[in-house]
Amino acid sequence: MTDTLVLWDIDLTLVDYSGIGKLWYGQAVNAVLGVDIEHVPLFPGRTERSLTAEILTAHGAELSEDNIQRMFAELVRLADEADLASLGRALPGAAAILEALANRADVVQSLVTGNLPELADRKLTPFGLHDYVDFEIGGYGSLSEHRHDLVSAAMAAAGGKHGTTFAPRSVVVIGDTPHDVEAALHHGAVGVGVATGRHTAADLTAAGAHLVLDDLSDTPAVLSGLLGCVGSDLGRQGDQLPSGA
Repeated sequence: MTDTLVLWDIDLTLVDYSGIGKLWYGQAVNAVLGVDIEHVPLFPGRTERSLTAEILTAHGAELSEDNIQRMFAELVRLADEADLASLGRALPGAAAILEALANRADVVQSLVTGNLPELADRKLTPFGLHDYVDFEIGGYGSLSEHRHDLVSAAMAAAGGKHGTTFAPRSVVVIGDTPHDVEAALHHGAVGVGVATGRHTAADLTAAGAHLVLDDLSDTPAVLSGLLGCVGSDLGRQGDQLPSGA
């Protein structure tokens, strides 16, 4: 029986492709709008739809679905042409914790990521991480400008596929930004912060994370921490599990 839904962020939670977003958006703006990029948004925790809308508006382009889809298509093309294995890396412990969760019959594992679904696949595949998550039930950045919409989409898709309803306390959302934590809390789900990105453990605790990890390197401790949050008193926030715990 499946009891727990685990939803992972990708960038700076599982993998590190620092700088690639700015590069790809610059190239996409040039290809789609015919101009050099002049406004670079803040990326952490954002969705592709949110970033694209901000960039189109900042460059005086019509905020139409056609322009958004043209930008999306260009981002996918750039990813397909890139040697992503040489441009990024899997973060310490990512493969081990994904495998450990995938081997549990009581866990379903997918994604809540600001990436487009195609980019999510491209970024995880070079390091073998794609084998451990069910892409069909993920929440992706093409859907909405608001990250909490991605959580609800994933919960609904997972429930539909598995013929059940995942109660909020059985859903664990893991990411490196306050946006990830806030998206979880919006639905009453468990919010877990991983301080491997641009936000500190203190930032993630202040956002309301129920558990904060320094990184994913200690597989038994991370597994125990994640599953220990499920069904627990979600009013108790800010536990911190250091690396090597």
